[in-house]
Amino acid sequence: MQATWVDSGEGVSEGALRAEGVLYAKLPLGDYRRAIDDLKSTRGYVQEDEVHMHEAMPNFEALCAKFSPEHLHDDDEVRFVLDGEGIFEIRSSADRMMKVLVTAGDLIVVPAGRNHRFVLTASKTIRAMRLFKDPSGWVPRYRAAA
Repeated sequence: MQATWVDSGEGVSEGALRAEGVLYAKLPLGDYRRAIDDLKSTRGYVQEDEVHMHEAMPNFEALCAKFSPEHLHDDDEVRFVLDGEGIFEIRSSADRMMKVLVTAGDLIVVPAGRNHRFVLTASKTIRAMRLFKDPSGWVPRYRAAA
């Protein structure tokens, strides 16, 4: 994980992410099941699935466009990256944006109600496990333009 403040380029520590309610962990790709099951149990996630975004998929550009505007959800956004990479930009409580690059083995939990956006890197591919308390809580609510 690489995290920086968008406005200054300064690094953002895991402690600073935690202070904003963002959970980050590095999990071993070959042995992550126990950690995922523990997370599901302790935080109440009851469903999981896997998503694979890549340039060759149908409606790729439209799907990417859905995630890039700033939005929030009524449920946590949980991603465990299995392959590829992406960037979460997460708005802090002080109204600053944090840029978090996630790659294979990275687990990130963006808390419910936290404005964020997601974009792919130049590699244009990511495969990730998603966890849900309730899939209906994952509907994006887009932030109005300032």
